[in-house]
Amino acid sequence: MESPETLELDARIGRRIKAMRQSRDLTLDDLAERSGVSRAMISRVERGESSPTAALLDRLCAGLGILISALFHEERGSGPFAARADQPIWVDPASGYLRRSVSPPGTGSRLEIVEVEMPAGARVLLEGPRAGFRLDQQIWLLEGELVLSLGEKEQRLAAGDCLAMLLDGPISFHNPGTVPARYAVVLTAADEWNRTRV
Repeated sequence: MESPETLELDARIGRRIKAMRQSRDLTLDDLAERSGVSRAMISRVERGESSPTAALLDRLCAGLGILISALFHEERGSGPFAARADQPIWVDPASGYLRRSVSPPGTGSRLEIVEVEMPAGARVLLEGPRAGFRLDQQIWLLEGELVLSLGEKEQRLAAGDCLAMLLDGPISFHNPGTVPARYAVVLTAADEWNRTRV
């Protein structure tokens, strides 16, 4: 049984997805076509009746032309400082990976920092459609080990390694180790393509 905190987070994520979809004048069918997620599932997520996985959120965010962190921050900015205690945390119900949005929201910067803790043996596949949505990121492994597969290319990272990449296709994150892997993701995205394509 899910905790009250998880249920409230699911409801908040659902409300944010619905608000962003409506602000772009997209119907459920429009978002389903853009994201590859069924209309029924989108409706369940928007009503807070489903705990979406990282893979599902990735698809929905790609379809909306936003970064996942936009789902966890409030619309208003909080200034240039974000105390650790105020940084939104989300745990993927499928893999158990923990995602912390480090950067202060609402500053207008395209640069974003995310901290991730990936459990031992966990794997996450992100394959949201990214046509017209350029996402540059660098992954800096702080602890443990990590294997990234982008298309047919595979890259192994050890603690201290940093990998720069253009995220323009499916990517798999895998922790093959026996201890959690902790890494920072620094990313920047072009303007939301919905602004020019809707």
